[in-house]
Amino acid sequence: MAQYEYFQRSSPFFTKGGKSLPIFAVTPAHIETATIDPVALDWARKAGYKAETGSMLLIPTSDGHLGGALFGLGAHPAENPFLTGKLARSLPAGDWHIETAPLTANRLILGFGLGSYRFDRYKSDKGDMPRLLIPADADANEMKRQLAGVFLARDLINTPTNDMGPDNLEKAFRALADHYKAEVSVITGENLLTHNFPLVHTVGRASSQAPRLMELRWGKKGHKKVTLVGKGVCFDTGGLDIKPSSSMALMKKDMGGAANVMGLALMIMDAKLKVDLRVIIPTVENSIAGNAFRPGDIYPSRKGLTVQIDNTDAEGRLILADALTYADEDQPDLLIDMATLTGAARVALGPDLPAFFSNDDELAYEISEASLETDDPVWRLPLFAGYEKMLKTQIADLTNAPSGGMAGAITAALFLKRFVTNTTNWAHFDIFGWSSQERPHAPVGGEAQAIRALYRHISNLG
Repeated sequence: MAQYEYFQRSSPFFTKGGKSLPIFAVTPAHIETATIDPVALDWARKAGYKAETGSMLLIPTSDGHLGGALFGLGAHPAENPFLTGKLARSLPAGDWHIETAPLTANRLILGFGLGSYRFDRYKSDKGDMPRLLIPADADANEMKRQLAGVFLARDLINTPTNDMGPDNLEKAFRALADHYKAEVSVITGENLLTHNFPLVHTVGRASSQAPRLMELRWGKKGHKKVTLVGKGVCFDTGGLDIKPSSSMALMKKDMGGAANVMGLALMIMDAKLKVDLRVIIPTVENSIAGNAFRPGDIYPSRKGLTVQIDNTDAEGRLILADALTYADEDQPDLLIDMATLTGAARVALGPDLPAFFSNDDELAYEISEASLETDDPVWRLPLFAGYEKMLKTQIADLTNAPSGGMAGAITAALFLKRFVTNTTNWAHFDIFGWSSQERPHAPVGGEAQAIRALYRHISNLG
């Protein structure tokens, strides 16, 4: 099988070859106790180098050429497990190897790889990058697999909507499926009504690109059934309850749930995990036209529950309702949905800590443990039954936008829970899908969140 393009994108590494320059990843203690290479130590002390977190000092040779680099891990390197990502953006281009580092090889490689990401599709000057030798004790294939999934998610989110509308997202979905010989089916436009996906049709019908429900199937029947559902709102104007321009600026990322489940699916399929995988992505653009859905409208769902539209900007939960109902009909062993759903989750936990909800305490515990093992942070919020009453409305079964503005992430999760009645192992992830500030392992832009943790969890199911 030819190498998938995202493995080419995620390979700032080499495994053997010619000469490479050394990197001494050190803590302040290494400098103080003289436990590094004497030449590097002498230069560090002459330069007053303290090995502060993320600091770098290039080392010359005796004849004035570049001889290597010192990289500071700070006094507590465990607090920054992917700090080596900064090396990928600060080292001069060329081939490098880690000479010393108090880090595991996998963490070191994954950090460097995550930090090497560039979204330069629209740049005329792409520039050269440093390459790092993969240590013999690193699981190179596993690291590349995870990087490929992350890069796919980041790329999809970063691509502007003129090149990543519903038509383009379907092309990317099919390309992923084709590479791993997965089956794909797509229901588009008016056929959504024929096949009973009324809410997906409702939200997307005003766009020039038709709404659709995309489905991928891969794996072997009889294995654990794992179903991933991702919110695919390729752009969100807010609909007739239109967003201000400042809130609309990042709405290319409103398909971040779809991007993340596609990245996760890549990891699962590439690792050939023993699961019966199903990926479902309701895909729309929430646009404004004469046929746009309106505040006050009431629509049926695939489940049969009627939904009163009290805010057209609460559209993600509508398309997820039909998709989750469809997924739930198969009663999978594990059902995960991911969505850039509420600002309330960001207010509660900030941009870098995704909220998740689950109807199963053991599943929630296992996901949390996988999160800690992979340094891929998540935080569980409650499906607090006391807020169910907020979903009530006088003339329909439930509202899509409870009034009052309180507990928005919880009420959104409770809304979705109404459409998951057969599956006992379900988790809903309310992600941001974006890095607002540059971090060692992540530039500003689209971000994969929770999928490395979920990949670890799913890998343990067999």
